[in-house]
Amino acid sequence: MGYAQLVIGPAGSGKSTYCSSLYRHCETVRRTMHIVNLDPAAENFDYPVAMDIRELISLEDVMEELGLGPNGGLIYCMEHLEDNLDDWLAEELDNYLDDDYLVFDCPGQIELFTHVPVLRNFVDHLKSRNFNVCAVYLLDSQFITDVTKFISGCMASLSAMVQLELPHVNILSKMDLVTNKKEIEDYLNPESQFLLSELNQHMAPQFAKLNKSLIELVDEYSMVSFMPLDLRKESRYV
Repeated sequence: MGYAQLVIGPAGSGKSTYCSSLYRHCETVRRTMHIVNLDPAAENFDYPVAMDIRELISLEDVMEELGLGPNGGLIYCMEHLEDNLDDWLAEELDNYLDDDYLVFDCPGQIELFTHVPVLRNFVDHLKSRNFNVCAVYLLDSQFITDVTKFISGCMASLSAMVQLELPHVNILSKMDLVTNKKEIEDYLNPESQFLLSELNQHMAPQFAKLNKSLIELVDEYSMVSFMPLDLRKESRYV
């Protein structure tokens, strides 16, 4: 049985930095892991790449040959990967042992893990090959500056959780860049009444019922919570 971690999140949320830091941490504690690049637009890496989607298809080639833009080209690349799960990916996975740990560094287009079925089918393929898979969702902590952005981040994370149906960890990345950590701490274990009050102050009165429903979803079902990640601290890994 293999183990896999799917690193997802919006563009610029620090997924590759997380993968690089995780690799160095595993080196320090003498654990073996392999990082897989699933971003066909990636160019530079701070970690050894064990598998690379660009060996199958690259965004640059797709944009040049098909005349697609960056977003359309990336979706095309990922759908091409989906079409080659039983060929290219299966052949690459044959190189790893049953107890190997793979970390998949995914592209940041949010539609890939919210409603487009590509990553869901990718996960199903890993499971069919007897991999235990979990998802790590990264959100830039500097994005969480007020209640509206917090709720937006929660809904995006929840959408990914529903789409992928995996054990799921949400991480607030780039905590080392936050100057006022008190603002972030207010949203790590927020009180529902505080969130509702803040949200009602930011929104027009006609959204009051919607605000209440959103807060109840976040609070009563305990569906979404975030763990802060500060790369400068020794206890940064949770």
